[in-house]
Amino acid sequence: MTHRNHEDNTSPTVAVLGLGPMGRALAAASLAAGHPTVVWNRTPGRATALVAAGAVLAPTVADAARRASVVIACVINYQAARAVLSSLGSPPRGPFVNLSSGHATEARDLATWAAQRGVDYLDGAILTPAPTIGTPAATILYSGPRDLFDDSLPALESFGGSSVHLGADAGTAAAYEMALLDLFTMSVGGLAHAFALARAEGIPPAAFARFARGIGDLLPDMADRFAEQLTSGTFAADISSIASAGSAVTHVVDAAAARGIETGPLRAVQSIIDRAVAAGHGGDSYARLAESLVPADHP
Repeated sequence: MTHRNHEDNTSPTVAVLGLGPMGRALAAASLAAGHPTVVWNRTPGRATALVAAGAVLAPTVADAARRASVVIACVINYQAARAVLSSLGSPPRGPFVNLSSGHATEARDLATWAAQRGVDYLDGAILTPAPTIGTPAATILYSGPRDLFDDSLPALESFGGSSVHLGADAGTAAAYEMALLDLFTMSVGGLAHAFALARAEGIPPAAFARFARGIGDLLPDMADRFAEQLTSGTFAADISSIASAGSAVTHVVDAAAARGIETGPLRAVQSIIDRAVAAGHGGDSYARLAESLVPADHP
């Protein structure tokens, strides 16, 4: 069934459940776009500025949902989102869009749980920080029934930037988010470790940053090359091989250890490389590691 929340070109009423920094940004963007906006939070004091800007503070989750044609949940995790859904009492009259963070299995489980209770559920993943919401820089991914996405779009577009529907599988947006968060976490952790090693060697942070930026500039081309090789299943080491990368990591481990700096993350990478070399892939490109990390029995 296709649900329409904006007949006669009226602006959809948006409920935002959860007013952490991201929830407040979503509600503010909804107001700025001219949508009647209802907000709820376990701690009502967080709504003060939004109410001053024109939002309506609902006393309960159920009251907020009853007032809205699109319900947005932005809480700490999927367990909290399920608790919010349980508080509704009856299904909302429009889509319930969950923008809380979690992994794909959690998203699929919650989508199934919601469907069993008659809730039109759409899952989403916010890829950019709260200050980008309502600006062209914001990117939010969605997955679930296409008609629910289309029906919610007038409200979702107020959050700015790109609103991208990835398909009917409710877990897809969360899967993208976790993989991208993996990239961010490992990259930022590596950056912090690199600054620590540079500092231990007496290199001023600003001087190191000048060259560290160049490492970051390599990543876009590497991402494209990884994608091409993983798609084709061929891993020609045109630039660098796993074996040569292993040698470089060994040097860095030794350098960090000599300065008393934590080597655990580096040794984990070293172990992954060593296993790939032992399996006969030392002459392949670094992209091969992404394939070798996946269990052999994975479909």
